[in-house]
Amino acid sequence: MSLAQRLVLALAAGWSVSAAAADDFSDTFIGYRYGTRFREPNNPNDIVKNIVQFSHSSTYKYGSNFLNVDYFKSDSADPANGPGSSGAAEAYLSYRNQLQYGKVTGTPLAFGLIRDVALTAGFDLNTKDSAAAPHKQVIVVGPTVKFDVPGFLDVGVWYYRERNHCGTPPCLQSDAHSDVTFDATYMLNATWGVPFEVATVPMKFQGYLNLVGPKGKDYTNHDTAKETLLRTSLMVDVGQVLASRKGTIFAGVGYEYWHNKFGNQPGVGTQVSAPQLQLEWHF
Repeated sequence: MSLAQRLVLALAAGWSVSAAAADDFSDTFIGYRYGTRFREPNNPNDIVKNIVQFSHSSTYKYGSNFLNVDYFKSDSADPANGPGSSGAAEAYLSYRNQLQYGKVTGTPLAFGLIRDVALTAGFDLNTKDSAAAPHKQVIVVGPTVKFDVPGFLDVGVWYYRERNHCGTPPCLQSDAHSDVTFDATYMLNATWGVPFEVATVPMKFQGYLNLVGPKGKDYTNHDTAKETLLRTSLMVDVGQVLASRKGTIFAGVGYEYWHNKFGNQPGVGTQVSAPQLQLEWHF
């Protein structure tokens, strides 16, 4: 049984119990993002991507759940594998479960700007029909500090372990590896969602930042580099503005910054700076 299969089985039990017990908070939405300046390693072109997102977050008796699935569809600048193929398609799933100290013990570990602390565990899975044919499998686990701000701000320092696949010719040479379980490293994660108003217009500032340490040798036995991924957006609650339906439809602008994408050393396609248009429908 693969690492990803074991993770899914282990956390699925927690998900089924947790979701059933979610009674404090629950939010589910379908989102859409569009940008024209995405990049991929070893590809010199700007890439147009249409991204459909499904996201669910909820609290339960002992903590919280978060599930997100992104479906990326590239234009022909990022082709699928095979002659005459159109743009590549990618699916990326993330799941996180938090055991929150205050919920487990009945007394939050709160002081100063800190609202509580939690233990976070989860996994990422992805697949893409490009020539590289990645099949990313990640596990994360570690402490998270929950800050006392409007909305939420969580900052965690986690153990990070990744396994992945590379199907391009450089990875298939005799001295290379098409499948690699990278060295364990750290991930610093910050996630936030802060509501506010500008001249009575309801808005929110949201996003996340991942800093991943070097994870050893890559498929061609080169050292990997520190990786930084920022995805953030500024959204307007247009449902409330136009139809007095608070928290249903949001529209705004987003931005993605990715330094040393996938842990690659600086090079062609490893630096991303991509503004986006963004929509969300919450239900």
